[in-house]
Amino acid sequence: MTVSDEITTEQTDGINLTDPAVSKVRALLEGEDESMVLRIAVQPGGCSGLRYQLYFDPKGVVEGDVVRDYDGLNVVTDRMSAPYLTGATIDYADTIEKQGFIIDNPQASGSCACGDSFH
Repeated sequence: MTVSDEITTEQTDGINLTDPAVSKVRALLEGEDESMVLRIAVQPGGCSGLRYQLYFDPKGVVEGDVVRDYDGLNVVTDRMSAPYLTGATIDYADTIEKQGFIIDNPQASGSCACGDSFH
């Protein structure tokens, strides 16, 4: 399902993906169902109380989602998670020291030692 007239969505500058992150998401989605979106959420859990979830959602955009479009690549956040992610930047690194998506979130006042959760 793609963004359509019957689904209420909001264009926001809440989450920013760097060019390397967008390229990696596009590469991972290549050959997948066109309705699949990258969903970023904040859930209770982890040492510090909250943790990030990044996953490909086959349901696509649903009513109430906050959507950011990167030239046809939809990045989606549910309405409850959006305030926790305002101003967050998501990058992708592929080096000897780091590999994977890296979230820099100005809303997080601290994180645990393992880096899996924040508060």
